[in-house]
Amino acid sequence: MSNPTETAFLKLVNQHKGILYKASRIYADSMEDREDLQQEILIQLWKSYQNFKGNSEFSTWMYRVAINTSITYLKKEKQRATTYTDPSHHFEVAQEDYNPAKDKQLEIFYSAVQELNPLEKAVIFYFMEGMSHKEIGSNLGLSEGNARVKLNRTKEKIQQIIKKSGYEF
Repeated sequence: MSNPTETAFLKLVNQHKGILYKASRIYADSMEDREDLQQEILIQLWKSYQNFKGNSEFSTWMYRVAINTSITYLKKEKQRATTYTDPSHHFEVAQEDYNPAKDKQLEIFYSAVQELNPLEKAVIFYFMEGMSHKEIGSNLGLSEGNARVKLNRTKEKIQQIIKKSGYEF
């Protein structure tokens, strides 16, 4: 049943599956919501895979789709309690190798990130992926300088949120 296009797609997605985990971890609270969001991102990646021309790295394209899907998905989730996606395609992606729940600092960080607005979440997501200010700006339609300022302000905001919650790193 698997065709060469799907095989190539799944191979690429599996190579970059960390993007899925980070995006869903930043944009969704519960494990169930994260799994739903990962599935939604995979569906959107698959639907738009035929339009991927290879002008950019697969991972760069995947980031954009993951962020845009996450933001759109959250808006839709607020409008309706239940979500129905196309059940004809259910992708299996190898599970995470680590359990963030074991890492208290990571949990504190991610709970602080939940309080950010969608643009701030995107900036932090790209920063966590090691992107330069220029790449962050390019992905979000900001100048390099604006991306740098936005990132610094977002980092400060996360620190303030963590301080308010009473946790120390």
